Amino acid sequence: RRERNWTGMGCAALLWGTMLLGCSCGPGPPSVGAAPLLAATYVLDDADGLGREFDGIGAVSGGGATSRLLVNYQEPYRSQILDYLFKPNFGAALHILKVEIGGDAQSTDGTEPSHMHYENDENYFRGYEWWLMKEAKRRNPKIKLIGLPWAFPGWIGKGENWPYDYPDITAYYIVSWILGAKQYHDLDIDYIGIWNERAFSSKYIKLLRYTLDKHGLEQVRIIASDRLWEPISFVMLIDSELHGVVDVIGAHYPGTKTVKNAILTGKKLWSSEDYSTFNNDVGAGCWARILNQNYVNGNMTSTIAWNLVASYYEQLPFGRCGLMTAQEPWSGHYKVESPIWITAHTTQFTQPGWSYLLVDGHLEGGGSFVALTDGLGNLTIVIETMSHNHSKCIRPPLPNFSVIPQRATFYLRGSFYMVETLQVWHSRLDFESGNSSLFQQLHPVKVWKGRFSLDLNVDEVYTLTTLKTGQKCGCPEPPPPQPFPSSYKDDFNIRNPPFSEAPNFADQTGVFEYFVNASDPGDHVFTLRQVVVQRPITWVSDADQTISVIGNFKWVNLTVTCDIYIEKPRDGGVFIAGRVDNGGIYVRRTKGVFFWVFADGTYRVTGDLAGEEILMKGLSGVRDNAWHTLTLNIQGNSASGLLNGYPLWENVTVSKPKNGWAALGTRSFEFAQFDNFHVE
Repeated sequence: RRERNWTGMGCAALLWGTMLLGCSCGPGPPSVGAAPLLAATYVLDDADGLGREFDGIGAVSGGGATSRLLVNYQEPYRSQILDYLFKPNFGAALHILKVEIGGDAQSTDGTEPSHMHYENDENYFRGYEWWLMKEAKRRNPKIKLIGLPWAFPGWIGKGENWPYDYPDITAYYIVSWILGAKQYHDLDIDYIGIWNERAFSSKYIKLLRYTLDKHGLEQVRIIASDRLWEPISFVMLIDSELHGVVDVIGAHYPGTKTVKNAILTGKKLWSSEDYSTFNNDVGAGCWARILNQNYVNGNMTSTIAWNLVASYYEQLPFGRCGLMTAQEPWSGHYKVESPIWITAHTTQFTQPGWSYLLVDGHLEGGGSFVALTDGLGNLTIVIETMSHNHSKCIRPPLPNFSVIPQRATFYLRGSFYMVETLQVWHSRLDFESGNSSLFQQLHPVKVWKGRFSLDLNVDEVYTLTTLKTGQKCGCPEPPPPQPFPSSYKDDFNIRNPPFSEAPNFADQTGVFEYFVNASDPGDHVFTLRQVVVQRPITWVSDADQTISVIGNFKWVNLTVTCDIYIEKPRDGGVFIAGRVDNGGIYVRRTKGVFFWVFADGTYRVTGDLAGEEILMKGLSGVRDNAWHTLTLNIQGNSASGLLNGYPLWENVTVSKPKNGWAALGTRSFEFAQFDNFHVE
């Protein structure tokens, strides 16, 4: 039994002492193992060659709007979050960042803006993915970048909800994004995808390759089809031209399994989206298990988590399904969740370009291990013993299996025979006391004549490695959590905004951007404008109205005031709303209290975004191309509305929903402006 104690405590204490506001690195306290019941031996040998090349561990920003709130964090907290995600030998130290190519449409937790809202429009500064890729590259210049569309602007389909009728237009649109990344941000995109979790077109994929090559982008690799192993694998086997242009077969949520046809293609196999699980310790167990078993069971050489960081309102779909949580820019609070440190077990001790060893990888007592080498004498072994109930991912269902305490003896052969010591990093997920021990450095293991043993308990992760570069870094505790401010104003008066969208507004259909109203001589030069005027090629069922939500989902009694400007004559319209209860992929079924005014001089109060549940209606005198001020007041079971400071309707009974966000939006995909937003 090895002695385990807290080494390097002096270093950590020294760092903490000298850099009170900086972050520090160092090992943490030890944990204690239990008596083994079962013993087995495993041989690690490179004499007969190596297994598949390792392509890295990554995460997705987008699909959609999952990093929305991150950009609003103040320093130093925003940089600390980015360090935990991307900085080598610090936290998650990710090898890959995959981002959504915004398509102006709902893609899970919101919409992300396109670089081409309209056919004659190009803007490579919208949204936040450009900024995020640059921040990732600044921390790790070697990080690999992937772009993938979930949706497309409507003009690409010329009115049809389909991106493949005019494949040359779609290819041009995607290649423009890659060229813009380089021209405006000096970002080299490494991989490009087809259409997230939707149909692929062989003709389009071939045309995309041709268009890439024509623009000097031969180095950009193609991933297909970001859905299931089939039918892409089968089609590649019967279509040699398609086989020649697809570099990686990417499957989503494969349950650690692959299919025969995928292996027969001889291509790289990736789990190009996985995890998607609530980021508590069970989520960490899921992540630990699939990081190993995607290769052990399925020959997958990369696993990419959805999503990178949970930076969206938690009550939207899949709340807190990120590697860490940063959903309170107004307070600065964030949480480094356990999946960050599970990631570090692999990412801090491997790099893309390393190779897996040819081993079975299943432990006799349950669990798995992988072994990787850089081919230069370095060796990293990652072991996980996650139990069934403590490692369930959100999908697919997990068949039963058992894991028991065990003693594993490893024999190092070939070029590893001369290894004398291995550094040890350890995590134990404790589901009884909740006192998990994460990514702690233990005493090195002595390798005696190419042999060492390890006692493994259930729900543990070990990394044994020749590398001495690992670090568990920590920043000072961020500020405590706070609810969204109970009084919030935004006049949108910002001449050169750092981002195209106003802070904290989370667009759920349509895109709301800062706008300079050059023709306005008065108070409304700087406004917020809804800019999507044609229904996009959607990924899910976007609403027929546009909507952006903001605030605290728990709000019950509130007053929302906003200046509004309808641009569309005759049938244009806008709303402000409270107690808004839904968003994301469920945006069409959103309920709340909605106060609408229309260009024809009428108003309505409805209990839903679709406008079907009419609570009150009448004449308002509102016209298009003029500014008006709307006020919505909701108290208990009663709501009232003011127009330009005068009561327009009152005593409307509202029984449900009981609580929800504030919101603003438009009747259809139409231009409209908003100013001087205030919620109390």
